[in-house]
Amino acid sequence: MAKRGDFLGKGWGFPLALDKEGRLSWAAHEESIRQSIFLILATAPGQRPMCPDFGCAIHSLVFETINTALLTRVKATVEDALSQWEPRIILEEIEVRPKEAQLLIDISYRVRATNHRQNLVWPFYLEET
Repeated sequence: MAKRGDFLGKGWGFPLALDKEGRLSWAAHEESIRQSIFLILATAPGQRPMCPDFGCAIHSLVFETINTALLTRVKATVEDALSQWEPRIILEEIEVRPKEAQLLIDISYRVRATNHRQNLVWPFYLEET
């Protein structure tokens, strides 16, 4: 019998971890989508040999000076990557704001299948911490 939300997908959790029984942990429903967004943003294009275009190109911006042009480029790059690689969401807003040696990327989205609104903040570090 299908459970509520099964149509949103289920897959290995990210990062890979074991559950209480020693099996791989799984992520399902909205959590699967949230983890997928984190994975897209954390992966630079070229890191996956079998899917070299996968990921988000913000990693090439690491040593850039924080200014309005950079914030605009980061926002556009994140929007392009999520639009391409996460079809289960509708992006509503992306806001990029500087905080010390990082950029905080606020992402607001709706899950297409359920119309549930979600948001998350992804820290993008511009220097080693």
